[in-house]
Amino acid sequence: MRILIIEDELKTASHLKKGLSEHGYVVDAVARGDDGLHLSITEPYELVILDVMLPELDGWAVLSELRKRGKSTPVLFLTAKDAVRDRIKGLELGADDYLVKPFAFDELLARIRSVLRRGPVRQPDTLTIRDLEIDLVGMKAKRNGQLLDLTAKEFTLLALFARRPGEVISRSVIASQVWDMNFDSDSNVIDVHIRRLRAKVDDPFHFKLIRTVRGMGYVLEADS
Repeated sequence: MRILIIEDELKTASHLKKGLSEHGYVVDAVARGDDGLHLSITEPYELVILDVMLPELDGWAVLSELRKRGKSTPVLFLTAKDAVRDRIKGLELGADDYLVKPFAFDELLARIRSVLRRGPVRQPDTLTIRDLEIDLVGMKAKRNGQLLDLTAKEFTLLALFARRPGEVISRSVIASQVWDMNFDSDSNVIDVHIRRLRAKVDDPFHFKLIRTVRGMGYVLEADS
């Protein structure tokens, strides 16, 4: 899942991006309100984490413009403005949640999962392909009822395949969606992670789900 952080405190933005990336999210971060508005309109994000006090365009204006343009992307305010009137204003403008700084990262994660669970267009909490079951909110996966011991990156990679079963996913798409980077043909990082994922998802089981399509990428087999 892709998250956009609009936060001008560089230390906070860096902390958020690192922490959320470690939990399997693909994260972009910008420091200016106008830049954040542009990205949130033109790019497909599942969530925007938004500060109020921003250069060029404040968080109130960013959210107001988003909603005026009919964008229903969930927005979570993360701000030091803790007055009740500010919370009310944020929610009335169309925010989905409001968390005051300083904050506990675990609480932020819980708030994010709660917002993502609600919508805007409700996404399935669980994906099932053959005997593979993926809990997108809890970030857990089982095969044939057995819990798979996956790292955050492995889970994100598996979830990418599961959202597009039967579709060949190229290495460039994997690089941008899982690692948030351009594909480097000289790097074997994707192949290494695919091998590790197969060792957990496929090797212990008779039927193999992940197939290599030579010269094109990888596919998660969906046919019975």
